[in-house]
Amino acid sequence: MNKATLVSQYAKILTEFPGNMKFCFAYGSGVMKQQSSDLSKNMLDLVFVVSDPSRWHKENMLLNPEHYAQLMRSLGANSVAKIQEKWGAHIFYNTLVRSKEGRLIKYGVTSDTALIEDLLDWNVLYLAGRLHKPVQVLVKPEEEESPLRRALIQNLHSAVHATLILLPEHFTEPDFYKTIANLSYNGDFRMTFGEDKNKVHNIVLPQIQNFRSLYNPVLKHFDRYVEIPKSDEPAVMCHQDTSPFARIHHLNHLPRMPQVKLVRSWSQGPRSRDTEDCLRAIAHDPECSEILEACLKDIVWKSSVSQSLKGIFTVGIVKSVKYGAAKVVKMMRAQESSEKTTPEVNASLTRSTLEKKTPFKNEETKDSTRRIQ
Repeated sequence: MNKATLVSQYAKILTEFPGNMKFCFAYGSGVMKQQSSDLSKNMLDLVFVVSDPSRWHKENMLLNPEHYAQLMRSLGANSVAKIQEKWGAHIFYNTLVRSKEGRLIKYGVTSDTALIEDLLDWNVLYLAGRLHKPVQVLVKPEEEESPLRRALIQNLHSAVHATLILLPEHFTEPDFYKTIANLSYNGDFRMTFGEDKNKVHNIVLPQIQNFRSLYNPVLKHFDRYVEIPKSDEPAVMCHQDTSPFARIHHLNHLPRMPQVKLVRSWSQGPRSRDTEDCLRAIAHDPECSEILEACLKDIVWKSSVSQSLKGIFTVGIVKSVKYGAAKVVKMMRAQESSEKTTPEVNASLTRSTLEKKTPFKNEETKDSTRRIQ
């Protein structure tokens, strides 16, 4: 089944829901190609971004009451909206739902305000993390220069800044995109049990072209700091400036929540210290990447745990067990499949094999963090 046919099916599924959406996208193995994955057989994951969650749930409960657990129906749309906004990662999921044509789907509902906050600040790094990776947009933001559109672009820039801090001076293009994809998985407690351990690998390699299309416009703004040669060979070596001056630039352009956690970590507690001084000191620390990684893991851990606990309450025990069991079965099948195939050799090159590289200017840049008002 070709992509155009699948997109047409997704659009048809959307007609089963209230139409007042600000933004909608499909993600996961049910829409984006992954290794050992059949798009048409996997569950379709959808996210609906709405301006008024209470109104949307009220309309959806009239259209699709069976999608909600009995407890949620009895509480009503206003309570569901409050649970969505106040608990977990500010998103409400209904899972193991069948469309009219029989497609198994899971859909989440979030507000445009909550999404923009996560895209800009990474306060939970949940939907922001999903949007670091290629997705299938089904409903685009209406306004060309809307806050949501600008926040979506800013989120990609932030992902590159964080990734370059985490990576060494030399790396391959797949390493670059795997690190981006892993930003919201590293620290997710579900990755310890219930998810395929090769998930990031399986996401990135079949979608290299999609990742390039997503990030090429962004990387034009980073040519002073990183060189990713254009080549059909993914194992080609990339090079970045890892000087303290470059690190300061990347740290200053991180979202608010990682910066807050970096300052607290460096200050050894909640006491207030100047952010600029702390980030400058961290940039000179040989363990700069490890410090940032720990901060991002902490954000992801907390949001993944709270959202999962919220799901048990909102979806119900029976569906939660079924959904979790399906995840475990999928993980075990993926492990069996990987054991039967010959492991792929990582074509990493040593520095001694590299050709002459383009030098980068080690000029200190001022903190020009641009906030979207």
